Amino acid sequence: MTTWEYATVPLIIHATKQILDQWGSDGWELVQVVPGPDGNGLVAYLKRPREGQA
Repeated sequence: MTTWEYATVPLIIHATKQILDQWGSDGWELVQVVPGPDGNGLVAYLKRPREGQA
């Protein structure tokens, strides 16, 4: 059974692609993007298999 680790990442509007590309190259998969807690920014939720389970 695969177990996952998760990360939440604040997204800077002018650098969204670069931020997601960097996390993606580290093996993270984008799950969802939602408005930030203040309603102005965005937060990305990412996941990847725990080490040794890829």
